[in-house]
Amino acid sequence: MVTIVASHRIFPNQETPKGRLWLSDSDQVGRSGHTPNIYVYEAKHNDETIERLRNSLGEILVHYYPVAGRLSLAESGRIEVDCNAKGVTLLEAQTTTSFANYDFSPSEYVKELIPKIDYTQSIEEIPLLFVQLTRFHGGQGFVIGVAFSHPLSDALGYFQFMNSWAKLGRGETLEPHELPYLDRTILKLQHSPSTSPCFDHPELKSLPLKLGSSDINAEQSKKTSAVLLKLTPQQVENLKKEANETPLREGVRPYSRFEAIAAHIWRCASKARELEEKQPTLVRFNASIRSRIIPPLPRNYFGNALAATVTPKCYVGEIISKPLSYAAQKVREGIEKLTNEYIRSQLEIALGEEQLDCIRAFFSGQGERRNSAFAGNPNLQMTSWMSMPVYEADFGWGKPVYFGLAYVFPQDRAVILLGPHGDETVIVSMHFQAEHLQLFKKFFYQSTLQENGDLGSVKSRL
Repeated sequence: MVTIVASHRIFPNQETPKGRLWLSDSDQVGRSGHTPNIYVYEAKHNDETIERLRNSLGEILVHYYPVAGRLSLAESGRIEVDCNAKGVTLLEAQTTTSFANYDFSPSEYVKELIPKIDYTQSIEEIPLLFVQLTRFHGGQGFVIGVAFSHPLSDALGYFQFMNSWAKLGRGETLEPHELPYLDRTILKLQHSPSTSPCFDHPELKSLPLKLGSSDINAEQSKKTSAVLLKLTPQQVENLKKEANETPLREGVRPYSRFEAIAAHIWRCASKARELEEKQPTLVRFNASIRSRIIPPLPRNYFGNALAATVTPKCYVGEIISKPLSYAAQKVREGIEKLTNEYIRSQLEIALGEEQLDCIRAFFSGQGERRNSAFAGNPNLQMTSWMSMPVYEADFGWGKPVYFGLAYVFPQDRAVILLGPHGDETVIVSMHFQAEHLQLFKKFFYQSTLQENGDLGSVKSRL
């Protein structure tokens, strides 16, 4: 059981600019609430731990001053950030559980390690950042639980913020190239009602239903659970080798680590669900547009810069029976469609009246609603953080021994990231319908994976 023992409001420790920050369309179409995750540290804790967090947080908020503001609803129905320096919330907590006995896999249990947020209160008064320092019994180990407002930034911008905060916590200073680029108008588009999209944009449409179903309610109501699955470097190489066993056309590059792993997860999910061979299935995922859009965004751009994409429609029988290269190729086709022209076309139409209605509902206290395609059974959502600097948040007591999500997604989703030891181990945080999860794990470690490396799930801080 986790008990909150103190609460602090942290403000920028210098005067910061005031006014409204315009948010791009990419900032509007994601979730309106906070994204919760945890950083786990093995170091011993003392009173200096919280003081270091407090002091460095006030310092980083000077550079990232929108984080100390509040969301605001413009007359147009768009979200803005009121840069009013009202501050962020830092909680101190403790638990009677020892560090060694805690399982950090995503679950309702782990949600105790992140701040609870009441969205029924005025949205304009809710801090955009909540941090909770939870100390474990016995003085060994602690967790920094973070709830970060998604309209502020995507994962890359978030990790830039956290790692810069940690650098200040170590007593170092930020270099000019590490300061955030805050102006979102670089992504401002000239909307024209008479302009029709240049592309079909299947990623913005409803995904295939289970055969015999007329809506998604039955699948949305099913319980999901989460498990952490480890792929050793050798197992990853085995998957890449399998994906590239089929000869590629001349000039075609080999399938990447992500393409091979995503194809493997898709195939295992298709097997575990035991669907009909003629069942249509898709994989949906987001990709960074920072280097895809022309001109490219600044490397230190702080904001959401994502585009949604989806694989071409396939059938379960094809994903299961054909070589792994077949599914890998479909994943690649979903990635390769994201050209500058395609991204700009998507941004032109992604923020429609339905999404604006979801935003208005959020501000009226009806909770978070999303105008996005349900990506559960028979489809799948993928997120890759393998290129993200997720373990660089060293505040002076060492790097985290574990980073992960602190909640279970309500629909089937795989989050792929590297392990904490720098050895190219891959961790798959798999969120899947509970009734199919055990069968998914069985298929995940069959065939080539079983021949090299240990089986089993990642536990705790591994």
